[in-house]
Amino acid sequence: MTATELDPSGVAAEFRAQVREDVTRLAADGRSLRVVGLLGQETGPAATYARFAGRGFQDVGIEFDLRHVAPDAVEAAVADANLDPEVDGVFLYYPLTDPRGDRWLRELVDPRKDVEGMHSFWSRLLYENQRFVDPDRSVRAILPCTPLAILKLLQKAGMRGTDPSAPLAGVTACVINRSELVGRPLAAMLANDGALVHSLDLTGSVTFEPAIGRHTHDVRDSGVTRAEALATADVVISAVPSRSFELIRGDEIREGAICVDVAEFTNFDPSVRERASVFVPRVGPLTIAMAARNLVRLTSVQ
Repeated sequence: MTATELDPSGVAAEFRAQVREDVTRLAADGRSLRVVGLLGQETGPAATYARFAGRGFQDVGIEFDLRHVAPDAVEAAVADANLDPEVDGVFLYYPLTDPRGDRWLRELVDPRKDVEGMHSFWSRLLYENQRFVDPDRSVRAILPCTPLAILKLLQKAGMRGTDPSAPLAGVTACVINRSELVGRPLAAMLANDGALVHSLDLTGSVTFEPAIGRHTHDVRDSGVTRAEALATADVVISAVPSRSFELIRGDEIREGAICVDVAEFTNFDPSVRERASVFVPRVGPLTIAMAARNLVRLTSVQ
């Protein structure tokens, strides 16, 4: 078996087309959209990501204002964007300070302008499996844009469950990385839709039990090894930001698994392509499309 490579650019184009229609509709009603991006580095991955994001927003008719800020000026810049009625969304490009400071900055962004979906207001709804903001279930909750992009790519790749009431029932997933930016919210999203998720990181493994027969998923220490998790997974997502990570090999994964590489440095050995059914080499273009989609949805709560 040779894996089909799924290019996220094509999937992103489909979502951008819908966002472009929404932006045009809002413009006809007199509502233009503007995102402020805050960047602390002139070069490197964050700067590259910011440039691509700018092109993505502009492509769908959203104004993008990228501001370069020093670490000691970031809090003030976030406050300015929050208070500016001409700003509809805020996008932070990490690192802006240090890991602890960046976590604090996420909490300073007004949730109504949080296109990344990383504020604790949105995280609480995700982890409690609350999919709407209002009791009438007319305003959808915002989901973190990178995990959401991964989920959309997995769906495009053919990830399906066996129960219409729980779309991922019967699916087993392995997520390597349990960061608050990617791994943990992605595991929760998969489990909330019915998947059994083995979540691995440097501290060990936990299992996200599917939200079947209860309102939300459950998390327990499991002790599942890397070998066990990879051998049983229908889908494998890895997002370890390190060159020293032991690459996932083809002989470790289940025949026909869907594999998604989210890391800055590849997490998969080339041999994986000889055993997987679908291989997704990157996620970035769809992440930007999901951020633009989130911005449109935020107009319902502003």
